[in-house]
Amino acid sequence: MNTPRRILLTGGAGFVGTRLAPRLAGAFPNAERVLLVRCDDGDNQATPGWRTEVGDVVDRETMAELVASLRPDLIVHLAAQASVGSSASHAAVTWEVNFGGVYALARACARAKLPTTLLFASSGEVYGRSFLAGPVDEDAPLQPVNAYARSKAAAEGALHDLMPQEARIIVARAFNHTGAGQDARFVIPSFAKQIAAIEQGLQAPTIQVGNLDAARDFLDVGDVCDAYLRLIAQADVLPHRATFNIASGRAYRVGDLLARLQRLASCDFAVEIDPLRLRPIDIPRAVGVNDRLRAAIGWMPTTPIARTLEDVLNGARWTLRASNAV
Repeated sequence: MNTPRRILLTGGAGFVGTRLAPRLAGAFPNAERVLLVRCDDGDNQATPGWRTEVGDVVDRETMAELVASLRPDLIVHLAAQASVGSSASHAAVTWEVNFGGVYALARACARAKLPTTLLFASSGEVYGRSFLAGPVDEDAPLQPVNAYARSKAAAEGALHDLMPQEARIIVARAFNHTGAGQDARFVIPSFAKQIAAIEQGLQAPTIQVGNLDAARDFLDVGDVCDAYLRLIAQADVLPHRATFNIASGRAYRVGDLLARLQRLASCDFAVEIDPLRLRPIDIPRAVGVNDRLRAAIGWMPTTPIARTLEDVLNGARWTLRASNAV
């Protein structure tokens, strides 16, 4: 895209955002860069190269004032309640953040008549039951099966209905992605955290798991950030309203990934199914077709799954040692 003069990043203090923010700063060193952080995050730290604004993305007046004063040429909207598992017990918060935040942002852009480029981090979860027919491309019906996915699908619709016609929208439906430092509510970090605790004598040699037969299209978070950056860089030649799967096109059985982590562990452990970790509705296999993304920007994931798993486990080990050293 034409070099943006002003960039707004929401969710920049989160798992993906902390990796994307420095790369955005490096890609656009002369832009004014504003990072929106939640007002209830008392331990937010300054992000190098970014000016921090404190506010809640769901607050309509806050978003209206920020958008009107900054008038960003580029908005990257990552802010979300990102855990599918948590969405079942925290549906109201999930909808408030995932849909309400997009509504407030889109409404602010409409009021400011802002011809911005907006990249929205959606999710492959929006396809839901469509996965039962096999790998999905962007034209597959949206049939979400949980509160997280339904809120993301609704947010996509709100963007298309509320954003100014002059605005460019890029909907990035990222499939499962992980890396060091991800919240242990997610499956691979959950395994890694428990393994690290067993290795350090802090947990009995048994890890609790959910459905090990589920197969998912897993990506490294670095590859997802690379896709976001490439989409932003080539926004001017993309369709005005574009949607892309960010997916590898390959499924990994969760139990097989656990077996790989077992081989990386320095101790033996047993595996036990925890009924509380089983989802009421769990799609057996979820794989995305990435042909449209490859054709548009030439992207393919480059990080081997073995390296990603090793990074997650080493990150869990380091975090546990650091927390115990305090």
